[in-house]
Amino acid sequence: MIEARDSGSSPGPTPPGSPSGTDTGQRDFWPADSGGDGDGKGSKGPNPKLLIGGAIVLVVVVAAVAVVAMMASGGGKKSGGAAKQGAQLLPTAFTPWAPEKEMGKISDRQRDGRPITEGEVFPPDVKTVAYKKYSFTLAGTSLASDCKDATWGQRLQADLAAHQCTQVARGAYVSQDKQHVGQFAVLNMANQDGAQQIVRDLDPATNAGFVRALDPDGAVAFHSGFSAAYAHTYGHFVILSWVQRAGGAQPANLSELVDLSLAVEKPADFVWGRLEMAGDNSKQ
Repeated sequence: MIEARDSGSSPGPTPPGSPSGTDTGQRDFWPADSGGDGDGKGSKGPNPKLLIGGAIVLVVVVAAVAVVAMMASGGGKKSGGAAKQGAQLLPTAFTPWAPEKEMGKISDRQRDGRPITEGEVFPPDVKTVAYKKYSFTLAGTSLASDCKDATWGQRLQADLAAHQCTQVARGAYVSQDKQHVGQFAVLNMANQDGAQQIVRDLDPATNAGFVRALDPDGAVAFHSGFSAAYAHTYGHFVILSWVQRAGGAQPANLSELVDLSLAVEKPADFVWGRLEMAGDNSKQ
């Protein structure tokens, strides 16, 4: 797991909209997954959330105890206010994942220079996504060429500019029963080093900023209560899934959040298509 660390400046004060009473310095956790296959389309490569080995089990247990203790003590809100468009929200729990070695073929835009499109990231087969008992419908999408439009935080935005972010694609998901909501985002960076820096910035402990939640008209809104986000570095792309119970209520357990995120992150499958085309200029 990538250790979230400061890239030079000291963390600032907790920004408006962050979950009240939450210690941002204690948010990292390795979520435990209960195993089994989902009903939806699976990733074309192994998902690190499903590959937690024996050496990490102890970390999972310790982290789970810490998060449960936080929840029991009221560290996360049971519910929160609906996010206004552009609200500065932070996840209560955040998990960064190390870069996938097999993504080296798309480690920079010199090897993978084609811009992403909404149709590529959100094709028809991700309009509805599912994992285990959770099923979501895509409520809206957005593709911005100005990365500042889809993010907040001076330091995060400075690093996005320094590492040449050119696009942010976002999608908002609502579960079929309207009990859960999710956000998916992909940031197009110049190279893998830049993508890793942005993942570090996204850790709430740095107070660097975050991606703005996309809340389409008529959809169940993302709230300022309890939520969990998972950030991956796939080559020069940052992939973010962010989930919560509708209204921001505390989850029953960590596995619930992991299962939700495994459904919502299905659009990340587009990177495997990029891998197949890497190095073939005729397909760029």
